[in-house]
Amino acid sequence: MQYTTLGHTGLVVSRLAFGAMTFGEGQLVPGIINKIDQNIADQMVNRALDAGINLFDTADAYTGGQSEIMLGKALGSRRHKAVIATKVGFRTGEAITDTGLSYRHIISSAEASLQRLGTDYIDLYQIHIPDPLTPPEETVRALDDLVRRGMVRYIGFSNLLAWKAARMLGIQERHNYARFVGAQMYYSLLGRDIEHEIVPFVEETGIGILVWSPLASGFLSGKYSRETPVPEDARRNKFQFPPIDVDKGYEVVALLKEIGYNHGASSAQVAIAWILTKPFISSVIIGANKMVQLEDNLGAANLKLSPHEIEQLDSLTAPQPLYPGWMQAMGWDAKVKAALDS
Repeated sequence: MQYTTLGHTGLVVSRLAFGAMTFGEGQLVPGIINKIDQNIADQMVNRALDAGINLFDTADAYTGGQSEIMLGKALGSRRHKAVIATKVGFRTGEAITDTGLSYRHIISSAEASLQRLGTDYIDLYQIHIPDPLTPPEETVRALDDLVRRGMVRYIGFSNLLAWKAARMLGIQERHNYARFVGAQMYYSLLGRDIEHEIVPFVEETGIGILVWSPLASGFLSGKYSRETPVPEDARRNKFQFPPIDVDKGYEVVALLKEIGYNHGASSAQVAIAWILTKPFISSVIIGANKMVQLEDNLGAANLKLSPHEIEQLDSLTAPQPLYPGWMQAMGWDAKVKAALDS
């Protein structure tokens, strides 16, 4: 297993993290039913620990809280070996206040997560989604209080626009609050949008990125192709998320299979290994419905792609520059640049 620190912190995390979103028995989201009981959860967590994974990600909303409960039980007495990350923001109950990023909901949700996880502290507490109602000052004050009370060690965000995260970070620094150290974002060969704004932001501020859905919800596993566009029992058949360019996806899968053949590796392993080559990535969250999927994903940690293979994947999937991004290079005056280069 490879290790690094989470952004500019001293927290050492495995470069592959285990995602417990699939834990539980019941509806995860409309159309997706989880079928993992405690026994299978125990096996998966044990295998992840044996492979050297120390970062485990979940959320209070996953399968009605079952994910946190099962993860906590599976870790058991080995909790001290694990970095537990969980999230807040999605609806967790019937009351109108059981959602969002208000002070009330964040504090009560953290207390409930601690109880479900069976632990005294959460290593990384992340806001899961943006809240269009709650002022950012209220949200970051709640997160800081959790850190000061010892309930949370580090804080992060997920799925925020760069300017919103920057605004929150500015408030944190102005008031000497605990600051964001992690950003959990979607990133894959079919979804490189964060390279426009999020990546420059986190590189400037020392925030580490945790990647969710590195296989674009299974599309990059290799099971999808023009010949089999709707493979049996595939998650994306019922829940088309995250959105992707399917035609481009078929091209990418074909290249993944070609590269994988040269290494004796699966398409999924190549797709994850490519993400691990990016210096702005701290860890990639892998999840599974079956042990065979987990075993396959774990193999990505030991796969080394050649510079040519990385360039092939980079070129095929390069995102088109967005305005004003494509204007930035014009800020360099030719005469000044030539003088400095000399």
